Amino acid sequence: MQHKLLIADDETHIRLLLEQTFEDLEDEGVELLFAENGRDALDLIIAERPQLIFLDVMMPQLDGMEVCTIVKNEMGLKDCYLVLLTAKGQEIDRQKGREAGADQYLTKPFDPDAVLEMARTVLELSR
Repeated sequence: MQHKLLIADDETHIRLLLEQTFEDLEDEGVELLFAENGRDALDLIIAERPQLIFLDVMMPQLDGMEVCTIVKNEMGLKDCYLVLLTAKGQEIDRQKGREAGADQYLTKPFDPDAVLEMARTVLELSR
């Protein structure tokens, strides 16, 4: 089974950083998908059904919280592991993320090595 990982962020440098972080996973059969806004992210989720999704909270068209709510609560895609990425680190923001259905909530800046390890664990990839 081919694994799919979606990176959705409107900031080019964050998408590139995550792409570089995950480039070794491509050699292990992981397909990387990219979106610049929430609407494109949702369309990709519907079409491609990625197992792991990294969503920026503040994006145009649909924000990450809205996409998360649609995916987890309205569509019921419980097999997607959804990580919200944001600069907003207050507890109230984390609570909103949990309510939206996020599996994890990470604040920027993040540790690329830790994010890579998380992806390996979620996708059940051996080293």
